[in-house]
Amino acid sequence: MMKYITSLLFLMALLACKQQAKEVKSEDETEKSVEQQTTVQYPEVLTKVFDAHGGLKNWRAMKNLVYTIPKEDLSEIHTIDLYSRKDRIDTPDYSMGFDGSDVWIDDPDKQYEGDPVFYHNLMFYFYAMPFVLADDGIIYSETEDLVYGDRKYPGIGIGYQANIGTSPKDEYYIHYDPETYQMAWLGYTVTYRTGEKSDNVKWIRYGEWLEEKGILLPSTITWHNYEGRIIGEARSK
Repeated sequence: MMKYITSLLFLMALLACKQQAKEVKSEDETEKSVEQQTTVQYPEVLTKVFDAHGGLKNWRAMKNLVYTIPKEDLSEIHTIDLYSRKDRIDTPDYSMGFDGSDVWIDDPDKQYEGDPVFYHNLMFYFYAMPFVLADDGIIYSETEDLVYGDRKYPGIGIGYQANIGTSPKDEYYIHYDPETYQMAWLGYTVTYRTGEKSDNVKWIRYGEWLEEKGILLPSTITWHNYEGRIIGEARSK
């Protein structure tokens, strides 16, 4: 997975408010859905993290998310419908996405060497943290603090109910600044190819933010070397 992330710098994030006409959901249905989702009970500390990033109500009032990942060889434009989770990635050489039922790829010259099923929404989950941790089918648990330098970052463990997503055995660990409640670190496992749980937790640092329509989104995220829960030097950004 990491070989596709040679330079990860998010230059632009556009959140479009829900459209009022000819949408799959009417305005009334969308507002009702937002109201129902907002009443779901999350761990108190996770709600504080959501609030530190602009709040779930604000996030769920948005319809679309668009951002660009510039890379050395080509740039990727990612577009996601935040309700249906249909998505697409466009590059000068190929496009891929999810149409609501199937993952597709348009790659006439066979330039893409990865797996579209694995990659099409991978960066969305990293980019839309912490808000994707309010999705249905999530199991929350306690986890030990993460130590980096002379600071401790409290955290929340994230698991999934069976049959949720492509890799329901994936696990996430979100760690936050105890003073601001802003997200600081994300630990995650990858189980897509094996289907078995993994104890190899990779670590991403979140520390640079931009504000778009009242919501904090990462301007950069940085992968670090690690040995277990001991975080090493930055590896790729």
